[in-house]
Amino acid sequence: MTSDPEAGRFRELLGRWLGWTFSDRDAGQLGPLLADRAHAHRMSRTEYLNRLAARPWNTELTELIEQLSITETYFFRHGEQFRALRQEALPQRLLARSSQRALRLLSVACSSGEEAYSLAIAAKEAAPGPDWVIAVTGVDANPAVLGQAAEGWYSPWSLRETPDPVKRRWFRAGERGYHVVDEIQRLVQFRRRNVAEPDDSLFRAGQYDVIFCRNLLMYLVPAVAKALVARVTAALAPGGYLFLGHTDSLGAEPPGLELRHTHDTFYYRRPVAEVAPAPRPAPFVIPERPAAPAILAEPEPDAYRQAVELFGRERYTDALALLPKPEKSPERLLRGVLLAQAGRLDDAVDAARALIDDDGLNPDAHQLLALCLEGAIAVPEAIGQYRLAAYLDPGFALPRMRLGQLARRQGDDRTAAAELDRALALLPAEQELRIILFGGGFGRMALTALCRTELEACGARR
Repeated sequence: MTSDPEAGRFRELLGRWLGWTFSDRDAGQLGPLLADRAHAHRMSRTEYLNRLAARPWNTELTELIEQLSITETYFFRHGEQFRALRQEALPQRLLARSSQRALRLLSVACSSGEEAYSLAIAAKEAAPGPDWVIAVTGVDANPAVLGQAAEGWYSPWSLRETPDPVKRRWFRAGERGYHVVDEIQRLVQFRRRNVAEPDDSLFRAGQYDVIFCRNLLMYLVPAVAKALVARVTAALAPGGYLFLGHTDSLGAEPPGLELRHTHDTFYYRRPVAEVAPAPRPAPFVIPERPAAPAILAEPEPDAYRQAVELFGRERYTDALALLPKPEKSPERLLRGVLLAQAGRLDDAVDAARALIDDDGLNPDAHQLLALCLEGAIAVPEAIGQYRLAAYLDPGFALPRMRLGQLARRQGDDRTAAAELDRALALLPAEQELRIILFGGGFGRMALTALCRTELEACGARR
């Protein structure tokens, strides 16, 4: 929490009116912004805060939204998700909608429109014929970026991940860069909405085939995040698909949704059995303290306890001797970690994959496999496994930490900061056994200090 009481109050008011939250690292920008906005209105900071607290101040909230919003994006960002969209989600939804010949897609927090237009292009290319109706809605709270989206002009940098055939077909070069062709622009409408507020028309039950809501939940206060997830889930048609960002997760079994993992990415699908007019699914509860998964909660036999103790003393060979042919998941996991620590990476990979074959929703097995792959210099594959571990257990701090460290190595400070922020928030409640197994020999305090050091080195603002 910031040491400036007025900046702390400003932070609370932003949470009340906008639903946004700020980490302690990000809160440092609020003091200067508070001073600037108070000066702009010829008020003291206290007077400004009292006015902001008294009643809705729409013009000022708009200004704050414009100054605090994250607007960096580009076309077809996170290509693995668009591959899953093209090859899994859209074919399924086209089949389901064959009688209506209509697809509806939603981009939440669409910023300057690149994501919404990307959805429209993907859907247009997937549609079986010209008689299909495709409607994409992009929503954002920032009117400035929505104005840019409506114009449809983009720099070459915004198209840096766009395949050349797509660029040639759906964009026209001009003095201002590249313009989205009219055929695609007609498919997309942009609306100004603050997701902190209910909106029954936007989130009408069962209306969307695909919803993208990426890298947003982590920036919302918990109550707003819960309500938004409930609205988004209800707004999906049975069989509809939800794509979140890499920093957001609902866990392995959120109410009303099922986790999917294809094309090296993760997303959710509303089961077809969830047929309207079924009641809205219960809101997803973001746990304050993560619950221990079953794999680490079973009773510990003497040999297992002794092996854990030996592991902590780095006597890996002795610990392995106590677990020659483990049968239960905790012992198998421990043996796999011991094999990795002993340098037997191939055997450790086999142990991790065997656990995943038995239970693909086991986050600890994916964490073990990620560590092995990273040790074998297969970093992209390791990142995919770390992401899956984090998706399966949103309270699992250690995969978030590794994702942050790897992103920083790759020069992606913004992603690194987001992942390290999440890891830092989760570390106090991390299971002690997970710290022993996956902490690389560091304790909780040392991991926390390391995480803070990495975060400070990022120098990134969200």
